Amino acid sequence: MPHNIYPEKVDLSSCEKEPIHIIGATQSHGVLVACDKSTGIITQIGENSKDVFGISAEELLGSDLGFLLGKDLSEKLRNTIVEDGIFEANEITINGSHFIVIPHISEGNLILDIESIDSKNNNYDFQKELSNLLNTLSASETSDELCADAAEITKNIFGYDRVMIYKFDEEWNGKVIAEEKNKEMDSWLGLHYPASDIPKQARELFLKNKVRIISDVNYSPVKIVPNFSPLNGQPLDLSNSKLRAVSPIHIEYLQNMKVGASLTAALISNGKLWGLLACHHYDAKFLNYYQRQTCEFLIQIFSNELTLKNSNNFLKNIDKSDEIRNKLILQIKLEESIKKGLGNLALKVTDLFPCSGAAIILNGKIKLVGNTPQKSEIKKLTKNFLSGRKDNLFFTRNLFQFYPEAQNFKETGSGMLSIRLGQSDRDFLIWFRPEVVQSVNWGGNPENKATYDEEKKRLTPRKSFEKWTEQVNGVADTWKDFEISAARKLSESISYAILEKQKVKIDNLNEQLLTAHDELELFSQGLSHDLKAPLRGINGYAQILKEDHYNSLTKPGQKAVDTILNSTKEMGELIDNILSFAGVSEQTLNKNIFSVNHLIEDTLNSVNIPMNYPDTEVKIDKDLPGMMADKRMIAQVWSNLVTNALKYSETKENPRIEIGSEARDNKTIYFVKDNGVGFDPKYKEEIFDLFSRFSGDKFKGTGIGLAIVKRIIEKHNGKIWAQSIPDQGSTFYFYV
Repeated sequence: MPHNIYPEKVDLSSCEKEPIHIIGATQSHGVLVACDKSTGIITQIGENSKDVFGISAEELLGSDLGFLLGKDLSEKLRNTIVEDGIFEANEITINGSHFIVIPHISEGNLILDIESIDSKNNNYDFQKELSNLLNTLSASETSDELCADAAEITKNIFGYDRVMIYKFDEEWNGKVIAEEKNKEMDSWLGLHYPASDIPKQARELFLKNKVRIISDVNYSPVKIVPNFSPLNGQPLDLSNSKLRAVSPIHIEYLQNMKVGASLTAALISNGKLWGLLACHHYDAKFLNYYQRQTCEFLIQIFSNELTLKNSNNFLKNIDKSDEIRNKLILQIKLEESIKKGLGNLALKVTDLFPCSGAAIILNGKIKLVGNTPQKSEIKKLTKNFLSGRKDNLFFTRNLFQFYPEAQNFKETGSGMLSIRLGQSDRDFLIWFRPEVVQSVNWGGNPENKATYDEEKKRLTPRKSFEKWTEQVNGVADTWKDFEISAARKLSESISYAILEKQKVKIDNLNEQLLTAHDELELFSQGLSHDLKAPLRGINGYAQILKEDHYNSLTKPGQKAVDTILNSTKEMGELIDNILSFAGVSEQTLNKNIFSVNHLIEDTLNSVNIPMNYPDTEVKIDKDLPGMMADKRMIAQVWSNLVTNALKYSETKENPRIEIGSEARDNKTIYFVKDNGVGFDPKYKEEIFDLFSRFSGDKFKGTGIGLAIVKRIIEKHNGKIWAQSIPDQGSTFYFYV
C-alpha cells in the first residue's frame, strides 16, 4: 500500500492525517538498516550506504547482518530481548570509520540507526557539566525561573542560535514562555502558535522519541529500499528511529522561517506532554548521539523539577481549597440545607477558587450565587447540554465552542466548570467565569494555516511568521488542575451529604415500617381472634338451624341457611389465607433434602383425586430431582399449584395435568401443566398479585394462593412464572 497518501479532502485537519511514522525515508546524517531479527538477514537499507559505509545498498540487501557489523555484535543484537524493544547503543568501526549503532525493534524488524561518531572525549565533557545542571535547575524557585534557566543552559551547552520553551494550552496551542537567542535576533517571547503547527500525531511521537534533531533542513531525503518490508509487506514503522525523515510540510515550514537546523525535545509533566524545548539554528548543525543523550538527560531533569514544582504548587492550593471546602460542608450540616450552606452565608461556594458566580442545581431547582447567566439560560444549558453528557465533570474556557447559545451570556459565562452530584441528571454544581477580552500575539496569522499546493500535489504551510495581534473575546481564564480537583472534592463531599440525608430518611422509613409491621402483626392476631370468634358463632347457630329446623323452613329459608354456612366457610378460608400470607415473611426457613415425588403423592392423596376428580389424568415424572428447601413451606407451593391445575381443568372433556422438571441454566426447574381454561398472557405478572383472579366467576377462590406461592419461592431465593393460552391450559414453572 502507498505509504504517504494525503487525504482526498484537503482541509485544516489534513496535517493530522499525514502518516509521518511510515514516511519511507531517513535524514542523511546516518544509514538505516532493517533486518529479520530471527535470521539476521538485512531486508531494507538506506540508499546512502555507499556514501557512508563504502558498501552499496544492493550488496548489503539479503546479506547477513554480521557482514556489516561483525559476527559478535550481530549475534548480541539478535539475541538481546529488551522491554519496549529498546537496546543499548554500541560503537563499531566499519571500513576504518567510527560509528554508533542505535537499535530498536519494530513489528518483527530489528532496526539499526547507524551514525558517524567522533571520539567520546568531547562528549564526556558535556556530561561532566550535568552536576552543574542539576544544581542550577534545582535552585529554580518557580516554574518560570526553571524554564528560563533551562533555555539558558541549553543554549550554552549546544550553541543553537535560538532556544525556546514552548508550553501547550488545553487546546494544544503553544506559547513561547522562555527564550535565549543571539543578540541580533528579534524576540519571539510571548508569541502564540496554533495547534496545527504541531499536529496530533507529531505530539504522540514525541512521547516515544523524546529528542528529535533535524541536522540540515535543506537535506535530500534518503529513500529506504525496498519501499515495503519483506517481512509483512508494509511500510517500515519508523516511530522510534532517530534517523526518521521529516514531513515535507514541516521542512517547508522551517524553510519559511529561515531555519537551517533544529532540535526539539519533549517536556513531560505527570506523564503528559506539557511542552517542548525548541532549538533553532540558521545553518546546518548536527548533534551526535552522546550530545543528544545529554539533552535527553537535561530534559529529564527539567521534567522532574517541573513536575515537582507543579505538584508542590498543586498541593499548596489544594490545602487552601480543602480548608474552604471543610467550612462549606460544616455550613451545610449546620443549616441542614445544601443551598443555604453554599449560598446564603458569609463563606460561599464561589470562594472555593476565582470565579464570577455559581449555580447550585438540586432536583432541577436553581439557586444562583454571584454574577451568573439568567436562571432560564442555565436551565436550558443543563437540559440541552450537561444532562446528556456521559462525563460527570466538564470544564472549558470557551463554552461557545461546545454550546453556541453561550454567546448570549459570554459576559458572565464564557468559562464553565460543572460537576454532576451523584448520578442524577438534575443535580449539578456549576461555576462560571466571564470573558477576558485580551490581545494575543501570534507568530503569524493563525488563520493562515496549511493550504493545498497543486504543483507540489500536497499541503504547504503558511509563509509568514511576523507578529500578528488578535483581539480575543468570548474566552475566560483557564481552569487550573487544583481548581478542577477542588471542585471534584467538593462534589464528593456534597454527594456524601446527600446520601447521609437520604440515609436518615430511609432510617426513618424503616422505623415506620417496623412500627407498621408490629401493628400489622397485632392486627393479624386480632383478626384471627376478633373475626373468627363471631364467625364461629354465626356458623354454630346456622348449623343448629339446619339440624333442628331445616325441614320446617320454606325453600327460600333453606337456601338462606345454606348461603350462611357457605359464606362462613369462605370467610374462614379467607382469614386463614390472609394470615398464611402475612406469616410467610415471619417464618424461619428450616431447609433439608426431601423427595419431591413423595411430597406430590401426599398432596394428591389429600386431594382424593379418585373421589373429587375421577375424570382427570395425572402424569408425574418418576424420578423428579430432590429439593433442598423448607418442606412445610414447599408443600404449600405444590398443594396450591396442583389443586389449581385440577380445579381449572376439570370442566374440560379430557382433563389432564402433568408434573415434571427440566434442567435449564444450571438450575432444576419444576413445572405443573394443565389443559384447562388458561388465562390471558398479558396478566402473567399480575396473576401472582394479592387478590388477583383472572379465571372468571364460575371458579371459586380468594386470589391469595398464588401470592402465597410467590412469597414462599422468593423466600427461597427462587423464581416462579407462568405461560398460558386461553382455553388451552397453563404451565407454572418455579425453582428454588
